[in-house]
Amino acid sequence: MKIVGKTDIGKRRAENQDNYRAGRQPDDSVWAVVCDGMGGARGGAVASSISVSVMEDALAGELDAAGDPPAVRRLLEDAVQRANREVYELSSADPSKRGMGTTLVAVVLKNGLAQIVHAGDSRAYLYREGALQRLTRDHSMVQEMVEKGSLTPQEAEVHPNKNLITRAVGVNPLLPVEYGEQPLQEGDIFLLCSDGLTNFTSEEQLCEILEENDFFAAADAMIDAALEAGGQDNITAVLLKVEPTEV
Repeated sequence: MKIVGKTDIGKRRAENQDNYRAGRQPDDSVWAVVCDGMGGARGGAVASSISVSVMEDALAGELDAAGDPPAVRRLLEDAVQRANREVYELSSADPSKRGMGTTLVAVVLKNGLAQIVHAGDSRAYLYREGALQRLTRDHSMVQEMVEKGSLTPQEAEVHPNKNLITRAVGVNPLLPVEYGEQPLQEGDIFLLCSDGLTNFTSEEQLCEILEENDFFAAADAMIDAALEAGGQDNITAVLLKVEPTEV
C-alpha cells in the first residue's frame, strides 16, 4: 500500500481547521482519516484535532486485533463515537468552544476490502481504471434537496447553502455514522478530502490529476488546482493506493 497526504490553509482562512492522519499496520493494511473543523475561537481546529487523534489511537492500536470485516466496522464506528463524545463534552464544558464540531471521513483497507465511515461533507472517492467514483453521500441540506428531487446535482454544486451540513462530530451527544464498503482491486486509489478541495475543483479535474500525475505528486497537484481556482477554504487530500500483492 502507498499513502500520501497534503493539507493547506488556503488563501483566505486565518488558521487551518482541517486535520488528517494516516498509517500502515504490520500486516500492511492501511487507514486514513480526514476532518474539517467548524466553530469560532479555535473551536474547529480543536474539534478536528481531537477527532483525528482519537481515530489514530483506535486504529493504530486496535486494528491488528480486528481480524475480519465486521470487527473492523465495529472498531471504526466505535472510534467515531468516542471522538464525538470527547468533542461534545469539551464543547459543553467550555463556553468559548460551544457549538464546535467537525466533519469526519475515515477508511481502512484490509482483507481485500475498503471500509468507510463518515459524517458531514468530507468525501471519499475511488479512482479505478481511469474513472472516479464518489463513495460517500454528503450529509447536507443541499444533498437532502437533491434526494427529494427539488435540486439537480449540478444545481447543488453551486447552491449558496451547499456548506450547511446536517451531521458533524461533537454537535450532539449521539452521532449517526454512515458506513460503506468496497472490494479492492489492484491499482485502486482512494481519495479522502475536505470540501475545500471539492468546492474548488470538479470531479473531472480530480480524475485528470490522478490520470496524469505520479501517485506521490497527485495530492500536491490537487491542492495546487484548488488554490488556483480561488482556494478560499482549508484544503486537504489524502491518497491510498492498492499494490498488486495486496488485493
